[in-house]
Amino acid sequence: MEERISSLYNDYRKGRSSRRDFIRKLTMVTGSSAAAMALLPILADNHAIAADAKKQKELKITADFIKYPAASGEMRAYLARPSKGKLFPAVIVIHENRGLVPHIQDVTRRMAREGFLALAPDALSPLGGTPDDDSKTPELIKKLDNEETVKNFVAAVKFLKTHPVSNGKVGCTGFCWGGAMTNQVTVNSPELDAAIPWYGRQPSAEDAARIKAPVMAHYAENDPGINAGIADFEEALKKNYTEHYFFTYPGTAHAFNNDTNPSRYNAEAAQLAWARTVGFLKEKLK
Repeated sequence: MEERISSLYNDYRKGRSSRRDFIRKLTMVTGSSAAAMALLPILADNHAIAADAKKQKELKITADFIKYPAASGEMRAYLARPSKGKLFPAVIVIHENRGLVPHIQDVTRRMAREGFLALAPDALSPLGGTPDDDSKTPELIKKLDNEETVKNFVAAVKFLKTHPVSNGKVGCTGFCWGGAMTNQVTVNSPELDAAIPWYGRQPSAEDAARIKAPVMAHYAENDPGINAGIADFEEALKKNYTEHYFFTYPGTAHAFNNDTNPSRYNAEAAQLAWARTVGFLKEKLK
C-alpha cells in the first residue's frame, strides 16, 4: 500500500492528477476520507525530507551580476549556473514588483541548482536599478515604459539563446508583476521555448493568439483580481491549439511562493508548483 500511496502523491505533484482526483484515490486506498486527510501532512513532510537529502548532493553553482544589451541600453542582471558542465538549458526569472531583491536572487540560484543557466534581469536598470529600500520599488515600477520593458526582457531571450554555455533553448518564469511580464515576453518572443507565469495578469485574447510557446500557469485560489482573467486566457490558448496547463492551489493567496513573506507563503503549494515548473522546463528545454 505504501508504494501505491507514494505513486499517487508523485502523480499529483507532477500535475498528472488534480487535487480532487488525488484525494479520491487516496481515500479508496486508505479506506476513509479521514485517513486520507491525515496522511497529507505526512506525505508533504516526507517529500520535504527527501528534498533536504537531495540538497546535500545538489549541484555547485556560480553566480554573479552581469550586464546584457537591451532596448534601453545595458541591463543589469543576476546570472547563476552550475559550476560544472558545458551546455545548459536557460531560464529567465522575472521578479515581483519589489525588484531584483535577495529573494529573487535566491530563486535564481535554486533554478541553477536544478541544472539551468538562470538569468534574473533587473527591470529597473533604466532607472538606476532596484533600490536598497524595496518599499520604494512599486512606485518606480510604475514609471517604467511598458513597451520598452517588454523589449528589454525579449532581449534577454536572445542573449541566452546565444550564450556560450546555453544549449539554445530558453524558458521564462516570473512572479506577480513578473508573471504578467512573463506572459508579455511569451506574446512578443516567438523564439521562447516555454513559459511559466506565477499568478500573473493575463494578456488580451488578441495577444494570446500570438503565443507559440507551451505555457504552464500557477494561480492562487484567493486572488480574485488575477483570477478574473483565467477563463478568457485559457479559452484563447485552446482556440489557437497552444499547449497549456493551468493549476490553482487550494487555500493559497497571491505570492504564495515567496518564502520571505510569512503571511502569504504556502510551503506545500510552493513546493508542488516548483516541482511542476522544473519538470516542465526540463521537458521543454532539453
